[in-house]
Amino acid sequence: MVMEDEIYEAEIFQSSSDNVLNITLGATIAVSIIFLILGASVGHVLTEPAPDSESIKEWWLTPLHDRHAMDLDRKAFVAQNRSALPVNGTLEVQTYTEHFISVDLPASEDDVGFPEDDLMHVALWLPRVKEGVKIPVIMSIHPYYDFGGEGMPGVGPDSNPNTVPDGGIGKWVYDNFISHGYALAQASTFGSGQSTHCQDVKGLGEQIGIQAVVEWLGEQEWSNGKVGLMGKSYAGTTNWEAAQNPSQYLKTIVPISGSIGVQEMFYRNGSSEARALGYDAAYQAATADLTTDELRVCQDDLQGPLNPFSTQLWAHYGGAEWNDYWDERRHLPDVLENYRGSVYLVWGMQDWNVDPYHAFPTYQLMRDAGIPARGIMGQWAHNYPDQPDRHSELTSGYGAEAYPEMARMDWAVDLYAWFEYWLKDNGPMPDLHVQMQRNDGKWHVEDTWPPSDLEWERITLDQVTGNGNIVNSNSGTTIIVPASDEDRFISGLPTLYLSVTTRGCDGGQIFATMYDATENLRIGHGTMDVRYRDGGYEAKTVNPFFETYLMKMEFNPIDAIIPAGNEISIELTETGEDYLPSPCSQIGLSVNIDSTSELSLPLIDRPDNAPQWFDVPNWWDVEE
Repeated sequence: MVMEDEIYEAEIFQSSSDNVLNITLGATIAVSIIFLILGASVGHVLTEPAPDSESIKEWWLTPLHDRHAMDLDRKAFVAQNRSALPVNGTLEVQTYTEHFISVDLPASEDDVGFPEDDLMHVALWLPRVKEGVKIPVIMSIHPYYDFGGEGMPGVGPDSNPNTVPDGGIGKWVYDNFISHGYALAQASTFGSGQSTHCQDVKGLGEQIGIQAVVEWLGEQEWSNGKVGLMGKSYAGTTNWEAAQNPSQYLKTIVPISGSIGVQEMFYRNGSSEARALGYDAAYQAATADLTTDELRVCQDDLQGPLNPFSTQLWAHYGGAEWNDYWDERRHLPDVLENYRGSVYLVWGMQDWNVDPYHAFPTYQLMRDAGIPARGIMGQWAHNYPDQPDRHSELTSGYGAEAYPEMARMDWAVDLYAWFEYWLKDNGPMPDLHVQMQRNDGKWHVEDTWPPSDLEWERITLDQVTGNGNIVNSNSGTTIIVPASDEDRFISGLPTLYLSVTTRGCDGGQIFATMYDATENLRIGHGTMDVRYRDGGYEAKTVNPFFETYLMKMEFNPIDAIIPAGNEISIELTETGEDYLPSPCSQIGLSVNIDSTSELSLPLIDRPDNAPQWFDVPNWWDVEE
């Protein structure tokens, strides 16, 4: 993983346009009195006409299907490459203040070496409000403040401290939301910035520290007791951490490509990403310097760098379970059990840093658990929904076909309505739905995703054509699925159940890439290690001597159209993209291309006039 990819610098703008409520004046009282007197002969009383509902609607309550007509500043969006609220707030932003929050940690999280008091460091910006007015908080928390080379020779300077609004969330909130009555908090996780303790990457100590900051913010005299978290990547994962054992003051989180667990981040059906091997060690190095405060050591600092190796090599012999490192960093189960605030989930369907399988089926699991959730998912990569400059860099088959419609100039408006309700009790509750972009750029909104009305097309592999059956580091195979007479609108997580036979090694791996074969266009991918043949995170032993197993592979989430008449191809290789080869890559597996293997496609029907389709604000036709 490239650490710089986690920190984005972007100039955030704030546009201004007058949007004054037009209140219709009533009929004159004199005329009303005359008609009342003459009521017996007239037969009824004339009443004041009802005002046009459109004239009393707040700009931030504009329905999703009407947003394309909003008067948003297109030129500013193109120039600044971030969305902005169309109306400026009126409140002054006060100078920031700094605070150190004491945290009580359990004995299991004590550090050794040169321990200090366990303190979380927070920078805080407040709007200047009238006396008695209480303020909600939007917080971003992560280890990327004062992050990087720590000034070491040949490594380079650190990033800005948390007393400077960061280029991802901080400055955007600073420019758009504080003047509307929100506070901005930026906090460093343990072991980073000016926060003390060791850096317990996404572990229990870090979780408790985050939760303590939320509690402190909610308890302050100036606070209205409502705190929201927002952030991307690691700064999105901290949202889930806050919600694991949440403070009563945590009312909403906005995780943007934030992983639901560390093992979940690096392993998909047992297949390991290459960066897993150095992840924990890289974070420890990037926050270390040559002073005694970095000589604090936690138990997990030793386990963390070892776990990826033991998991990759010996998972089927308990290599993933010799300690609780992975389980302690599995955030979602605690969230589903304990959290009752809301979630605004944001993901790129072409995100290769934190893949979208973190978002689905998570979204429906949250709804099933009683958590109010809303989602926005476009065909962007590891970015925000409103970054047209970064979106334009995507290549064919990896999101380019969905540009420019993917860049959401109205994203600030969407979030403003969310924060107004959940942090201020202002306005109606926003709809709980998923805004999803198809691979050709079209947007549709669904009550949930995958859509509840999907139907499965099941294709046994005796119906396809193939060109071989050995998959290892030296060979692969491609299967061709016949064309359909109707469009195939794939909306969900396809599955590929492969009957495979070992060839003398106690493992093996399949990486499957789906294409629109007629257009030679990549659609999506899936991967699986045969040791994890039932999915999930529990490995099973494998008999190396010509044993047959059924690998129940699930693809990453896909929202894509395969036009009628186009064939589908699936390329089976031993590994692909950013995944490691399996320990048995040289020997590999035999794939049985017959009726014992099956491809299943989740299909939906959305005619052109279906109410789910909506247009997004057009920024790309801006006049020079």
